Amino acid sequence: MVEPADRIAIHVILRGRVQGVFYRNWTVEQALELGLDGWVRNRNDGTVEALFAGASTAVADMVTRCRRGPTHARVTNVDASPGTDPGATGFHKLPSV
Repeated sequence: MVEPADRIAIHVILRGRVQGVFYRNWTVEQALELGLDGWVRNRNDGTVEALFAGASTAVADMVTRCRRGPTHARVTNVDASPGTDPGATGFHKLPSV
């Protein structure tokens, strides 16, 4: 269990070739592997948005993984900022916005 003092939440916007390349499903797989809570979704502007919450080292690892993405993605920018911790919700895909 993650101690509250070590738990953080990061909101990210991913730009580049990130839609139509299995990015959201890949993100869910990676986040679950790291034990993170949060969500991922496509946005109408062609970006992918996500919220990662959990142990600070796992969240940092996830942001690093997002810079590479799945095989066919080409990530050109990752905007990361502090997010609001959703609590122990698991990690899932949300509908596009």
